[in-house]
Amino acid sequence: LPLFLHLSGASEEVAPPLQQSFMIPKKEINMVSDMAKWKRSQAYADYMGFILTLNEGVKGKKLTCEYKVSEPIENLVALLNTLDRWIDETPPVDQPSRFGNKAFRTWYAKLDQEAEKLVATVIPKHLADAAPEVAVYLKESVGNSTRIDYGTGHEAAFAAFLCCLCKIGVLRVDDQIAIVFKVFNRYLEVMRKLQKTYRMEPAGSQGVWGLDDFQFLPFIWGSSQLIDHPNLEPRHFVDEKVVNENHKDFMFLECILFITEMKTGPFAEHSNQLWNISAVPSWSKVNQGLIRMYKAECLEKFPVIQHFKFGSLLPIQPVTS
Repeated sequence: LPLFLHLSGASEEVAPPLQQSFMIPKKEINMVSDMAKWKRSQAYADYMGFILTLNEGVKGKKLTCEYKVSEPIENLVALLNTLDRWIDETPPVDQPSRFGNKAFRTWYAKLDQEAEKLVATVIPKHLADAAPEVAVYLKESVGNSTRIDYGTGHEAAFAAFLCCLCKIGVLRVDDQIAIVFKVFNRYLEVMRKLQKTYRMEPAGSQGVWGLDDFQFLPFIWGSSQLIDHPNLEPRHFVDEKVVNENHKDFMFLECILFITEMKTGPFAEHSNQLWNISAVPSWSKVNQGLIRMYKAECLEKFPVIQHFKFGSLLPIQPVTS
C-alpha cells in the first residue's frame, strides 16, 4: 500500500511541494454509466488505498493504546469539538414531524459559512490555497441539509477530507493510529449526536438488510482492531455484557452499543446483517468480508457515489500508476 508512504514519508525539512493548483471539487458522476470512470479513477485508488492503510495501521490495537498525537491531529479534534458545541447552541425546534428536525439546517448553515475558516486552522500557512478544496469534503461529511439525512456517502466524504489532508502532507504516516482513534472516533461521536438531536433520516439505508443505518467504516476498522484478540470472537459482539465491558476499547463494539440504544426488539431482527456476521469464525474473515461489502454496497452504488466530488487532490482522471 504505497499511498501513505510516498505522500507522507517525506521528512519535515523538505520544501513545500511545487505550487499545486487547487480547485473546488465538483460532481462528475451524473449517470449510472459514469460509475466505470469512478472505479478507474485516481480518486478511487487513493481513497481505497487510504482506507486499507488505516485498516492495517489499527490492526490488533485498542482505542485506549498509546500513540503519537501531532498538532494537526489536535487541531482536527478542536474543529470537531466546535461542531459539537454548535449542536448545543442549536437545540431542536418544535415541529409536527418526528424526523428531520429543521434546526439541523440552522446548524448546517453555520458550518457552510465557517468551513473554510475551520479548515484553515488545520492547514499551515503555505498551504492556505488548499483550504477551499479541502473544506468541500468537510461540508459534505455531516449529512444533507435539504433532506436532513445522513449515510455512508457522507461518511465517505469525511474519509476523503482526511485523505486530502494526507495528500497535502498535513497528516503524516505516523499519524495513522490517531487519524482513526482520535479524529475519526471523535467524528463518529459528533455524528451520533447529530443523528440523535435532529433525528436525521438514514440516507440510502437498506433497513434490516443493510449493515447499519448510518456508518460503515468503523465496522471495517473496528473489526481490524479485534483481529487475533485472545478471547473476543465475532460471536461475542451480540452479548450485551461483552459489549458493555469492552466498548471503550473497540470501535466495533461502540457501534453495536449505539445500535442497541437506538433500536428496540431482538438484535437478529433489527440488524440482520450484523447478526449474520456474528457467525463468521474469525475477525480477519469479518474484516475481509466487510471490505468487500463496502466496495459493493457503498463505493459501487450509484445513489451513494453520485454525490462524491472530485478535485485536484482526488481526481476523476484514470489512475496513472
